[in-house]
Amino acid sequence: MNAPDKPILRIDKLTVDFLSEGDPVRAVDDVSFDVCPGETLVILGESGSGKSVSTGTVMGLIDCPPGDIVSGSLVFDGTDLSRLDDEGRRELNGRRIAMIFQDPLAYLNPVYTVGRQIAEVFESHGEGEGGAVRDKVVRLLERVGIPEADERIDYYPHQFSGGQRQRVMIAMAIALKPDILIADEPTTALDVSVQAQILELLRDLQRETGMALIMITHDLEVAAAMADRIIVMNGGKVVESGKAEDVFTNPSHAYTRRLMSAVPHADAPKAPRNAAQGEVLLQVAHLSKHYKLGSGPFSPKREFRAVDDVSFTLRRGETVGIVGESGSGKSSIARMLLRLNEPTSGAALFAGEDIFELKGKALDGFRRRVQMVFQDPFGSMNPRMNVRSIISEPWAIHRDILPRERWNERVVELLELVGLKAEHAARHPHQFSGGQRQRIAIARALASEPELIVCDEAVSALDVSIQMQVIELLADLRQRLGLSYVFITHDLPIVRQFADRILVMQRGRIVEEGETEALFVSPQHEYTQALLRAVPQPKWLRSDPAPIAG
Repeated sequence: MNAPDKPILRIDKLTVDFLSEGDPVRAVDDVSFDVCPGETLVILGESGSGKSVSTGTVMGLIDCPPGDIVSGSLVFDGTDLSRLDDEGRRELNGRRIAMIFQDPLAYLNPVYTVGRQIAEVFESHGEGEGGAVRDKVVRLLERVGIPEADERIDYYPHQFSGGQRQRVMIAMAIALKPDILIADEPTTALDVSVQAQILELLRDLQRETGMALIMITHDLEVAAAMADRIIVMNGGKVVESGKAEDVFTNPSHAYTRRLMSAVPHADAPKAPRNAAQGEVLLQVAHLSKHYKLGSGPFSPKREFRAVDDVSFTLRRGETVGIVGESGSGKSSIARMLLRLNEPTSGAALFAGEDIFELKGKALDGFRRRVQMVFQDPFGSMNPRMNVRSIISEPWAIHRDILPRERWNERVVELLELVGLKAEHAARHPHQFSGGQRQRIAIARALASEPELIVCDEAVSALDVSIQMQVIELLADLRQRLGLSYVFITHDLPIVRQFADRILVMQRGRIVEEGETEALFVSPQHEYTQALLRAVPQPKWLRSDPAPIAG
């Protein structure tokens, strides 16, 4: 490995175009940066700014065509990456350069167990086979915080929560202790306590091996906690770079200053708002969801309680936030409320009617009145439909919402509401970044003019300025239309700004419930206190041990 003060990777004047029906689209424009062993470089910028494309070229993940590396050089430890053949690339990727992707479900094979997929990393590089590899995989899963790793090694990706799938991806990336780890939004789907564990894991790896870390993130708190240096990208260009403390405390570019001003701080109380006094819209009583886990020839069946005796109410015009670790039951509640999963027991009354007893036209009417924004936007969209068709689909199902002649006009209005453009209506989901796809999902949810929106990590994939625009939009719709929200998130500053009341969940149960400000100022349960302590702190205010060069 190179000396700690000598770059192990240098990107110089990189320019990347993508072919389109018209003129090529310039995704990256004359970008230069480097990273040294043991250093953490954070790349900040809004969705579509060129962050992922810049680093994707390092791994050879840009399809050419339609991508075209117009100019520039990429040199890793003296090797010109642009000149590597397929065999050279296979030897390098995984062993010396590894990547954690933003959307784990899209990169994990649904027909193989997670253990099989992690083991493949070792086997493809000649690092053992059979039982020895299985032991390594179990230790990796334990290290990234997967409970009961010796059993869950044989689970499939769909059997994990979104945050747990991201941990599996991290285990796969760090398996061979690479020289450079590229982390593309590695904590997007993680709650704050697991995020803290993952960030500490990445720091530990750097201390042990001197690994360089390139982190792409829209989370400024994570960036401040991890970065030695920062580059800020906008419109495919680097608009600012420097030491992390300098960029955060004294940003020089107007775009960087705008990003910093959009951050809700964890210790900043939300603006006072009259508590909702409307009628009870949703009443959940003793809701439970239990799963029977498979058994082997010598082991009995076990029961997993994903949701265990949960009760709460939601008034018209109110926002209830639900926070807790991945696997605590938050998303399971959301899916039951939308009748995507059936409960084991319990009831949920919406406007006085039991959701779980609805059938036929009554169920169709309910699904118009209640919409959901899912955690994984790509998985919730038909890849063969363009954005116009995706957003207008509710109008085709519920024909009384909007006359057909107004569909195109309304699609444009909804796209602009969530920060996209009219021309995006003709594109397909794969042509957007993760954050842009989440905005499309929010626009689709708004299309049916619902009374209740269940947001499952609805802003977790968005960059910080768009996050605040969406929160302000949802708050404005709540005020004007009397909308209610069940808002599931791991982002404590966001939930503090937006929610009226908060439910804290752990292992399927509500361990604390209270008015938002009271819960933040004086949390009663030790688990809630631990969540609040886990909010990232700026790196320059900590004294981390120095990395150990490998």
